[in-house]
This record gives sequence, structure tokens and C-alpha cells, in this order.
Amino acid sequence: MAIFRTSRAALLALPVLFLGACDNGGGTTAPTATVPSASATSTAAPSTPAPSTDGTRCRTADLSASVGRLDPGAGQKNFPVVLTNDSDRVCTLRGYPGAAFVNAAGKQLGPDPKRSEATPTTVELAPGSSAWAGLSFANPEISEAETATPAALLVTPPDERDPLKVAWDKGEVPVGGNESSVFLTVFGPGSGA
Repeated sequence: MAIFRTSRAALLALPVLFLGACDNGGGTTAPTATVPSASATSTAAPSTPAPSTDGTRCRTADLSASVGRLDPGAGQKNFPVVLTNDSDRVCTLRGYPGAAFVNAAGKQLGPDPKRSEATPTTVELAPGSSAWAGLSFANPEISEAETATPAALLVTPPDERDPLKVAWDKGEVPVGGNESSVFLTVFGPGSGA
């Protein structure tokens, strides 16, 4: 009977482990925590969270966002997406921002941007300091992609869910057809100017 209780406890903990490891395949949603049921909690040992630097991570509320000036390339439009630490503490950014062009009603225009194949580094931001990620796309006048003129760019800091809204006054962006992809780079220190 004691063997059955041990097996039962292990079986009750299995759904928690499998649910925590599932991925919906979209790759664009933030991870969610799975809370074990009362019966699993009473019989299974608590799990220890993995060590992280969450205590220093820049939160959406710590930051302001802006888009820098156009830096044209060969058939490309390139803009720095800048996050500035407005808090009174040092915080860090690591990885890519989330970004979406939206119309005045808040509806997303075009697909999610693609990420460059770069290795993320941790950028430490003192109060008042900035980090930037590159946003680029083929010039729609050359690529002949379908276009729209966004009202804003939503920028979500790494590992956050709440975006910052930046008015978009940089003209049309590609939203469909040939050469309609928008690309993002990882964050680096500075303003990208």
C-alpha cells in the first residue's frame, strides 16, 4: 500500500510537470506559470525556481520608449528602437524587444517582426541610460510590398507583457506581399545614433 501512495503522489505531480513544459508553438506569448492542484501540492515536494537575474530586470514601468531617426541603407529603412531607464535603480535588458505596428484602433498591421540571428548580451542601464535594438525593413517604394501607415509602434521590453506605445511618424511600413518582413536585432548599449 505504501508503494501505491508514492506512485499516486508521483502521478498527481505529472500533470503539473507536463503543463509547465508545453508550448503552444506560437513562440510569441510570454511564459505562464502553472499552479498545481491542492491534491498535488499536499503530496508532492515543492519545486525550486531556477536562479535568475529578475531582481535587476528592467520592467515596463521603469522604461520609456522612442524611435530614433531613419538610417537608410541599400534599399533598407533602419531605425533604432530605444528604451531609456526612467527609474531610480539600475536595471538590465537582455534579448529582443517585442514590436508591433498598430493602427489608430490598436489593431496590428502586418506580421510579427523576425529576429536577427545574434547572440543576446545583457545591457546594464543606470538611471537615465538607454539601450537600442535595430528595426529594419525593405523600402516599400523599392520592394513594392503592400503597405500601411501605422499610428504607433508598440514596444515590449524583454520578458515583459505590457508594451510601451510610441507614435509612428516615419511613414509607410510593409505589411504584406513580397519583401514585407520586418526585422529586429538584440539590444545593445546607447541610443543607436
